[in-house]
Amino acid sequence: MVVTRLQIEENKPFIYDFTLEQIQDWTKEQGEPAFRAGQIFDWLYVKRVSSFEEMTNLPKPLRDKLLDSFRFVTMKEITKFVSKDGTVKFLFELHDAHAIETVIMRHDYGNSVCVTTQVGCRIGCTFCASTLGGLKRSLTAGEIVAQVVQSQRLLDPENQRVSSIVIMGIGEPFENYDATMNFLRVMIHPKGLNIGQRHITVSTSGIVPSMLKFAEENTQINLAISIHAPNDALRSKLMPVNRRFPFVEVMNACKYYIEKTGRRITFEYALIGGVNDQPEHAEELGDVLQGMLCHVNLIPVNYVPERNYVRTPRDDIFEFQRILQKKHVNVTIRREQGHDIAAACGQLRAKHMETTTG
Repeated sequence: MVVTRLQIEENKPFIYDFTLEQIQDWTKEQGEPAFRAGQIFDWLYVKRVSSFEEMTNLPKPLRDKLLDSFRFVTMKEITKFVSKDGTVKFLFELHDAHAIETVIMRHDYGNSVCVTTQVGCRIGCTFCASTLGGLKRSLTAGEIVAQVVQSQRLLDPENQRVSSIVIMGIGEPFENYDATMNFLRVMIHPKGLNIGQRHITVSTSGIVPSMLKFAEENTQINLAISIHAPNDALRSKLMPVNRRFPFVEVMNACKYYIEKTGRRITFEYALIGGVNDQPEHAEELGDVLQGMLCHVNLIPVNYVPERNYVRTPRDDIFEFQRILQKKHVNVTIRREQGHDIAAACGQLRAKHMETTTG
């Protein structure tokens, strides 16, 4: 069988997949001086080049070795929307023609990037566009890293930087655990993009084994749990993953995480009109969370045509918040961004899938 150049390229790992320590191991195997790894890392994350040929302080033989051993992530910009509030949403095409989304959100305190960890999602939350079409594959660490690098390149001409990251895009990061953790190690490295650990949040739908594992990682990275209901029965209707990891197991894992790390957990709660937004739901949720080191982020649900859910009326949102506060639960209402450009997870990709397969 004849092996084509394209097949050889496909078998090469992405350079962004590797932490500095792994690049140090590679350069050592190549018989290169130890400082070369730091130079490579600097070119990737400080100078942010897009080819090995641009790494001009490396000897030509080393650049050739890099070219033979690794490849850069190919992310073709299919489209980019800019909201009136400054939010930027990218739809990128990967090397295998799959599409992913990345969002830059501009805040008074800096620029936050929301990254995707999988192509599609198998969790099946009934109010979310990300799960439409199911899971195609998980991203490599490098494909997650590339989303932040690409976002930083957009900010470079403005002399601004990515100051925080939320892993809340398409997919379940804790079902792609190893790649997600390697991504995080690259992001927080002082010689890389140097994002402060407390400025990074990873969100999970409640994959209990990975939650317990994450508690042992000894990081300062924030953990958010998509909860969306105050009990097993309702949560199973909204989130089929609850049948694998029941509500009580998720809550026990949260308590273990808090006990192990001493860190506060954020609970994401999407308010869906007439479904999980009634006063009795708030009362029950308050009873469950009372006394726990946590914060509740109330999210008015985004309208997804395929799901036919409606938004909770404004007054009801404030009533839900008031009930939780009465039970001494810290709670805020998420400020919406990018509403005019379908910035919620999966909406842009779902539209793209319709046009490419319809």
